[in-house]
Amino acid sequence: MKPLKVLLASIALAASGLVSAQQTLLNVSYDVAREFYKDINAAFVPWYKKSSGKDAKVEQAHGGSSAQARAVADGLEADVVTMNTTTDVEFLAEKGVVAKDWQKRFPNNAAPTTSTMLFLTRNGNPKGIKDWNDLVKPGVKVVVVNPKTGGNGRYAYLAAWGYVRETGGTDAQAAEFVARLYQNVPVLARGGRDATTAFLQRNIGDVLITFESEVESVNREFGDGKVDVVYPSTSIVAENPVAIVERTVGKKGTAELAKAYLDFLYTPEGQEIAAKHNIRPRNEAVLKKYAATFKPIKLFPVDKYFGSLSQAQKVHFNDGGQFDKIYTVK
Repeated sequence: MKPLKVLLASIALAASGLVSAQQTLLNVSYDVAREFYKDINAAFVPWYKKSSGKDAKVEQAHGGSSAQARAVADGLEADVVTMNTTTDVEFLAEKGVVAKDWQKRFPNNAAPTTSTMLFLTRNGNPKGIKDWNDLVKPGVKVVVVNPKTGGNGRYAYLAAWGYVRETGGTDAQAAEFVARLYQNVPVLARGGRDATTAFLQRNIGDVLITFESEVESVNREFGDGKVDVVYPSTSIVAENPVAIVERTVGKKGTAELAKAYLDFLYTPEGQEIAAKHNIRPRNEAVLKKYAATFKPIKLFPVDKYFGSLSQAQKVHFNDGGQFDKIYTVK
């Protein structure tokens, strides 16, 4: 019996060694990227095993982009952050949570994908919404994320402002236009998924301003034909930045795994998964392959009218900024 006990003990010890060898990575991300990262994680784990010979597990946490960034700054032990605005990652850099030069750690300013803002209307588009100017008409109720709590909301605000500038208007005219738009907003959502839920489950509003990528999530969760997708004449380029949380990986010893995870987003396989979720890939060959998915639309970068997202944050979204001047809580 003694040799058997020794054998069983050896097997148990070996098994515990295998379990401990599996590292767990936490990806803290923005609200409407849940389904995308579920598919990324399912593909990454076998890819990482094949390329490194190591086992890994990936967990994910989602919410309003800014709220998630604050949670990480306050101690949530994310290994990586995958946000939808650079300001949220810059905030973490200022707190010493991610590297100061995080944008230089990965290609394309550490943004493996992009998106843009478009409209979802009720099936049949009963209000006949075609462009941004339709959103300020009397009787049109707009569902949008609070720009002070989520990148989805900030990009919606900046896209509306930029629409006026793209059509020859001044900043003063843009401010007036955006103020009129938010007069048509019955309630501000906390994040992108909260906005979608308000629109489709609580039946609030006539039109939802959201990321292009949310179309796939809506169709998957609620079924095809629930909404009409409207591409406005012009919209904004929304970069999706990523970064390693240095504070966490240093403590957990997961730096290699975290880098491999973010590197995977740039691979053809990762870019394909992005395209299938209506998230615009950086890889030109993959983007061309999915040309039918990504409709032609005139896009402008943030820096064309706002300098940078950081400058836009200070002018428009910080307490006492332009947004606070135009929006009154209902």
